[in-house]
Amino acid sequence: MTSLITPQNSALAAGFVSLLDPLPIGFFTAAWIFDIIYIYSSEIAWTQAASWLIVFGLLIAIIPRLINLVQVWVGTSYPQSSAVKLHFWASALAIILSIFNAFIHSRDAFAVVPAGVTLSSLVVLLLLIANLQLALRQRKAYGEAK
Repeated sequence: MTSLITPQNSALAAGFVSLLDPLPIGFFTAAWIFDIIYIYSSEIAWTQAASWLIVFGLLIAIIPRLINLVQVWVGTSYPQSSAVKLHFWASALAIILSIFNAFIHSRDAFAVVPAGVTLSSLVVLLLLIANLQLALRQRKAYGEAK
């Protein structure tokens, strides 16, 4: 797991971000898998479970983004890397798409299939790209610092 710690950031806030940041990826990926299972089984329980996973993922995803908003954008004189900013924006976009996805999953189970699966796929893809690019750029920066 990569760390978003800078010299000016609170250790407690950075700890919360490091603790909570990977959890939404698991919730949203599980919801995406449940949506795919629903396509093949037509069992309504899968889409209901996916909607609950999206809600739990949203509740947990918003907390690190708010902390990260303060760390990256408000009042820090320490310049943040473009990887951290890209991670923030991709995660924020994934949260916005997940809010729309939660509204789509609140409909009838048969109405969820095309739009719900598409939004779930986009959310998972955005979060994976955001975390992967952050991890690779920080690893490269760490390797250059040695």
